[in-house]
Amino acid sequence: MNRLNGNWMEFPAQLLPYHELVSAADQILNECGDDVALLSEKLDQLPNQVRDELLVSDLLNAFQVFYYFFKETPGKLPTERLILSPGSALLDGLLIDEIELLELIFAIIDHQPVIVVSDGERALATFLGPDAYRDGLMYIRSTL
Repeated sequence: MNRLNGNWMEFPAQLLPYHELVSAADQILNECGDDVALLSEKLDQLPNQVRDELLVSDLLNAFQVFYYFFKETPGKLPTERLILSPGSALLDGLLIDEIELLELIFAIIDHQPVIVVSDGERALATFLGPDAYRDGLMYIRSTL
């Protein structure tokens, strides 16, 4: 179920053959190992279509996608949650942290990073773009 609005979302039709995505992922992951900063640089060098499809595929984990967009590492528990989830989970929205009674949800919508602050039942605030994570945290801090 989609964490953002309670409805199922359709996965976008893949435009590239899956074996091409696998090949691109294998190549950059072999070059980068566990270095997410280098992976982020390599992803930027890919054609937009390949990069966009990789970011929401099962070939990258959600932490690699998070780092690509925000260029930072969240706390230990959010990082573990992200590492254990595939990038494809971001199409529905992924709970990455709970601060007091508020949830921080990371999603990809129209190839853009989105952070939603929720009370568990409804979205209280939505932030888009490369500053979305920090903006979401600032919003939570201002409401506590």
